[in-house]
Amino acid sequence: MSDFNGLMMQANLVGGEWIAADNAQQLAVTNPATGAVLGQVPNCGEAETQRAIAAAAAAFDDYSRSDLSFRVGLLHDLHDALMDNQEPLAQLLTAEQGKPLFEARGEIAIGAAYVRWFAEEIRRTKGEIVPAPVSGRRLLVTHHPVGVVGAITPWNFPSSMLARKLGPALAAGCTLIVKPASATPYSGLAWGKLCQDVGFPAGVVNIVTGSARAIGGAIMQSSEVRKVTFTGSTEVGKTLLRQAADTVKKVSMELGGNAPFIVFDDADLDAAVAGAMIAKYRNMGQTCVCTNRFYVQAGIHDAFVERLTQATAALVVGNGAEDGVQQGPLIDIEAVEKVEALIADARAKGGQVVQGGNRHANAGTFFEPTVITGATADMRFASEEIFGPLAAVFKFDSEEDVIEAANATRFGLAAYAYTRDLGRSFRLNARLDYGLIGINTGMVATVEAPFGGVKESGMGKEGGSQGLEDYMVGKYTCLEGLGA
Repeated sequence: MSDFNGLMMQANLVGGEWIAADNAQQLAVTNPATGAVLGQVPNCGEAETQRAIAAAAAAFDDYSRSDLSFRVGLLHDLHDALMDNQEPLAQLLTAEQGKPLFEARGEIAIGAAYVRWFAEEIRRTKGEIVPAPVSGRRLLVTHHPVGVVGAITPWNFPSSMLARKLGPALAAGCTLIVKPASATPYSGLAWGKLCQDVGFPAGVVNIVTGSARAIGGAIMQSSEVRKVTFTGSTEVGKTLLRQAADTVKKVSMELGGNAPFIVFDDADLDAAVAGAMIAKYRNMGQTCVCTNRFYVQAGIHDAFVERLTQATAALVVGNGAEDGVQQGPLIDIEAVEKVEALIADARAKGGQVVQGGNRHANAGTFFEPTVITGATADMRFASEEIFGPLAAVFKFDSEEDVIEAANATRFGLAAYAYTRDLGRSFRLNARLDYGLIGINTGMVATVEAPFGGVKESGMGKEGGSQGLEDYMVGKYTCLEGLGA
């Protein structure tokens, strides 16, 4: 096994220097699979964040004016550094987050792919010459980096979620202050080391760990920070939106989800079950685009439940660092207790647990992958995000009914549907209120396409050509007196 210690930074990166907290306090980081303490990171707060903001602001002038070829070259070097270190980075990610190693390797790879995509896409961010209403004028529209960016990343995808923010920001010419989740800070800090190793100037990337309230508060209050990008809960996102109003920051929010997975009678059953396993159990169900509600049409319901139950029972649960493991632990005991509460609620309202339903024999925060049938709209998981390995199956009769049920939520991030009817596919595209829709696939995210939700699932896009827009501002310049 590769050694990730050289990438496990136990200090914060501010202005090109690796620092401790001013008060020398630290936060312990534990392995959720074993309970063992991996190490310590600084428990920083407002003062250290203010210095990080000052460092990013000082670096912005030169970096934002740097040659495009310089930034593109650094990003390509960063991509290569990530892939050269894919195995130790994946092992570090699994150690602090718990997901199986094969999933962690994939997360490092797609993070690197986002960096490469934005290195390429920034070359295609063209301006415009608008026809003038009178002779002697030229009307120019140009694009420029928005400024200093505050990036707040989650614990469930601590590497790839940072890639979606850091890649476009650095490509556009922005500088950053990054606040990783306290449960999984090492994956974010490793990006700081690699950025430093490949030659990004001091102050361009700053990473601060510690109090979310103190660090986030300093970022939101600062007039120097012109853009904030956040991935996390809808509740925290709403708080950040309110705080952003005081300095009129540009914001992008990737928030909670309540994804429906619709299986119609005409679906390819094998494909639907395979897609269901990916959409439900990836990262132990701890993803914002994870299936929350399975809607299965009456004619195929029993066959689908039988196969889903068999596939769920066959999942191998254990330490994600071990070969063959498909399901690791949940992130903490609170996550376990939430899944238990949702199961108890469903049972009390008539739901049937046909697979799992209990804490796993491995103890700790391991939980049995679970299937519940007879789900109804009054059960808590119909409106609350599960964030755990619980598949809730609802039965439906008509297309009209299932579209209405699928949309009956304040969230609108991802939705999935399996059907062989092409006309129905286009009707679903038109009527499902979701930012991401997968037809006959349980995996929709890709670097080439925009990722983001509607309604209370957020605003802004990550990935695709749209992923650069939130890190740039447009300027219109009118030139007259040209004698032309």
